[in-house]
Amino acid sequence: MKRDKALDLLKTYVKNPKMISHCLASEAVMRAIAEHLGEDVEKWGLAGLLHDLDVETTNADPVKHGMESVKILRDNNIDEEIIEAVMLHNEDAAHNKERTKKLHYALAAGETITGLIVATALVYPDKKLASVKPKSIVKRMKEKAFAASVKRENIMECEKLGIPITDFAVISLEAMKEISDDLGL
Repeated sequence: MKRDKALDLLKTYVKNPKMISHCLASEAVMRAIAEHLGEDVEKWGLAGLLHDLDVETTNADPVKHGMESVKILRDNNIDEEIIEAVMLHNEDAAHNKERTKKLHYALAAGETITGLIVATALVYPDKKLASVKPKSIVKRMKEKAFAASVKRENIMECEKLGIPITDFAVISLEAMKEISDDLGL
């Protein structure tokens, strides 16, 4: 599926502008990770863009979120590797299946760090990604009360990709800065 069709598909199922921004940020981060690792940039970008297709139809129910997306993605002939990564990005709905591939780890870590980066930007007076430094993201990782819903253990799966958290913060932040206008940050 081409990106423009994938974006149309996303907007068919996701109406909340903040969730669409999250998916765009996830796409940007996934593309940057793929480029860094020499992986398929288009495939990884689609995984990031489409990973939360069912977030509104399932009301983000941790037991269901991801499984409805699997059905939607299969109905749209999306690559099975993407479908598997989407299913596994929410371990609560994955029915005890574990992440085992680079794409799995990247999606879990990449989509999760976007929330931490946005939360970090929002504490700055200008609320802009341009003000955020990678070291601030790493520092915020250690503050459990900051953006408490962000699963730090998912972000740390970047190390299963061979990317230390300090480098992962740089890669992710730079990717999001490139689309800051689309994100409103």
